[in-house]
Amino acid sequence: MQRLPDTSLTVALASGGREHFGWGIDRHLKADIFDALNQNTRATGQWGKGKAPKFQPWPRPKAPKKKESSKAKPARRVSVAEIYKKFTRR
Repeated sequence: MQRLPDTSLTVALASGGREHFGWGIDRHLKADIFDALNQNTRATGQWGKGKAPKFQPWPRPKAPKKKESSKAKPARRVSVAEIYKKFTRR
């Protein structure tokens, strides 16, 4: 895990899912620069009052949302003996 490139699938899965695949530091920086240029254009433009355009931000990967239910049961604890039985069972 130490010398993998930041765009690898293993790093993407560790970061939150497949949608992060290919998103290295360079791609995040490019997306940030794109958004900063759009904000600068919006802030310094000679727009009429209330007529400044809305720029869409660069699409970025999002972490999947977890299901939250009020009736969810807490996970049952599993002992080491139960895990051993599962692995040694034929």
